[in-house]
Amino acid sequence: MGDIRRREFITLIGGTAAGWPLSALGQQSDRMRRIGVLTNLAESDPEGHARDAAFREGLQQSGWVEGRNLRIEYRWTAGDPERGRKHAQELAALAPDVILTTGSAGLVPLLQVTRTIPIVFTIVPDPVGAGFVDSLARPGGNATGFSQLEFGMSAKWLELLKEIAPGVTRAAVLREPGLTAAIAQFAALQAVAPSLRIELVPLNFRDAEQVERTVAGFVRSPADGMIVTSGPLATVHREVIVAAAARYKLPAVYVSRFMVTGGGLISYGPDFVEQYRLAARYVDRILRGEKPADLPVQAPTRYELAVNLKTAKALGLTVPDSLLARADEVIE
Repeated sequence: MGDIRRREFITLIGGTAAGWPLSALGQQSDRMRRIGVLTNLAESDPEGHARDAAFREGLQQSGWVEGRNLRIEYRWTAGDPERGRKHAQELAALAPDVILTTGSAGLVPLLQVTRTIPIVFTIVPDPVGAGFVDSLARPGGNATGFSQLEFGMSAKWLELLKEIAPGVTRAAVLREPGLTAAIAQFAALQAVAPSLRIELVPLNFRDAEQVERTVAGFVRSPADGMIVTSGPLATVHREVIVAAAARYKLPAVYVSRFMVTGGGLISYGPDFVEQYRLAARYVDRILRGEKPADLPVQAPTRYELAVNLKTAKALGLTVPDSLLARADEVIE
């Protein structure tokens, strides 16, 4: 029957770009500018298209129109690290005015090939801890942008799993091995697991086949559930992950609403599409002369809770009214 929006959050983001006078807009926008875009999704991915649409909309609101005063060069990696390195080199060689990228998987190869081209990043976990920026307030280099999430928030996923499936006593934690974000997210889950009386079982995966194999090996009883931590491979292989959860009757919690619209049970996490709209403002400010070093890294301010009632019914779960009342989106 479609999606039902339960609440809309209005986020006020500071920024001087919105206040530029029209005369300055015309003066700054006359000559053709070039933007590079490096994303970890596949070119055919609907989520990639949604993010790109938000980015383009944000640019247009600031007076940048592709073909008139702007050229955009896209590179799609589909989660392939080697392709990411290759595309990073290609984009740097084009010497664009600014590059937009997604996650650590996109930012790392770009910083390896350029320390001068301005970079705006989205969905990057702990950019200070990873050494990408000096501080959130003063990044200090050629990169700034929007962080992924606060790792302590990951505990919320386990709480939601227990709320929507009270019988769960054992939960798989699907994660990418060696990923800094996955390690931190698992630590946050471990901190609350004893109080919820849930045993955690880490499941590492590197490709779609491994998802099926590890999930099949984990399932033992109806008291099993699953947490899918955030990461580029979880996004790329989300259809396989959601299908495995359905096949083995696992209540599963995800970080992104697009996994729930794709058949997942429940999600809680930042609005990543909104980050692309905000990233357009930073790109605009850089095109007008500001430096990434002076633009603070912003943390997510908008989080979404999404529930799929059709999936809950297939799993034999009754979603509590209190949970439905808090949901931003309910899929029936």
